[in-house]
Amino acid sequence: MLETSARLLRLLSLLQARTDWTGAEIADRLQVGLRTVRRDVERLRELGYPVEATPGVAGGYRLGVGAALPPLLLDDEEAVAVAISLRMAATGSVAGLEEGAVRALAKLQQLLPARLRHRMEAFRAATVALPGAADPAVSAEVLAAIAAACRDRRRVRLRYRGRDGLTAREVEPHRLVHTPRRWYLVAWDVAKDDWRTFRVDRIEGPLGPPGARFTPRPPPEENTAAYVSHGITSAPYAYQARVLFHAPLEAVAPRTSPGAGRLEAVNARTCLFTAGANSLRELAVHVAVKGFDFEVLEPPELVPVLRELRDRLDRAATTSDPGSG
Repeated sequence: MLETSARLLRLLSLLQARTDWTGAEIADRLQVGLRTVRRDVERLRELGYPVEATPGVAGGYRLGVGAALPPLLLDDEEAVAVAISLRMAATGSVAGLEEGAVRALAKLQQLLPARLRHRMEAFRAATVALPGAADPAVSAEVLAAIAAACRDRRRVRLRYRGRDGLTAREVEPHRLVHTPRRWYLVAWDVAKDDWRTFRVDRIEGPLGPPGARFTPRPPPEENTAAYVSHGITSAPYAYQARVLFHAPLEAVAPRTSPGAGRLEAVNARTCLFTAGANSLRELAVHVAVKGFDFEVLEPPELVPVLRELRDRLDRAATTSDPGSG
C-alpha cells in the first residue's frame, strides 16, 4: 500500500487525468478501501483542491473549478508539450503573452527532471528563428474579451480599422478562427444586417464593457472555418477561380494552406479548389504548381493565361536543354 503523501499525489493525478471517477475505480487503482478514498478526498480539499462528490450508486468524484489555481501534475509528455508551447508563445503572434510565457517557462524548467531538461535544451539548441517581416500581433486582452463574448453570447462594440479607416461596429460574436498567421472573428454585424469576418489584429482595444445578451443566429455555414477560408482567399480579390483537380482531396490538401484557398471533395477521385487573386497570372501559377491535372471551371479568362504560361515554359525548357542546338 502506498504511503499517504504518495497516495494523495496518485489520487490527484487520477482526478486530473479524467473528468469522472467512481469511488470503486479509485479504490481499485490505489489498492485501498472506500473509507480511505473518502479520507484522502477530504485531505485534498483541505489543501485547496475542489474535489466534488456525487452521492449514490452511480456517484463518484471529479475535480471542480476552484477560486485559486492549484498545482498540476504532468507526465513527461505533457510537461514537454507545455514547455514547447510556452517557448513558442514567448515569440508568438499574440501580443502580451511573451512576459507571462517566459516566467511560466522559467518556473517549469526549474522543476523539470534532468531527462526532460535535456530534451528541452535539445529543442532550444536546434531551433532558429527565421528573420523577416513579422505578421501583425493581436492583443491578448482583446482576444480574451472576444472569446468571453462568444461564450456568453453578448454583443461587442468594436473599433475596427478596415478599408474605410477606423469605424465603430456593433457585432454579435460567433467564433474565433485562426490560421498559422492570423486570427479572425466571425460575427453578425448589426448595422450591416449580415455576417462579417474581421481580422482581430485590426480591432483596436481595449473593448468596452460587455453588451446585451443576444439569441444566437443560424451560422453562415455549418463549417465556420470553411466560411472564413472563402472570405479571406476569394472574396477580397478581383478574380475568383474555381478549379477541378483530378486528384483526391487527401492528395491535394497537403499542398494547399487554409489561407491560400478553399478545398472541397467532389468525389473519391476529384476535388474543387476555390481561390482568389488580383492577377490571373498569379492564379495560373498557383494552380499549375500543385502538380495535378485540372480543369478550369471559372473564370474563362484564366484559360488563355494558362496557354501563355504553357508556351513560355515550353520555350524555356527548349532553350535551356543542354542537348538542343
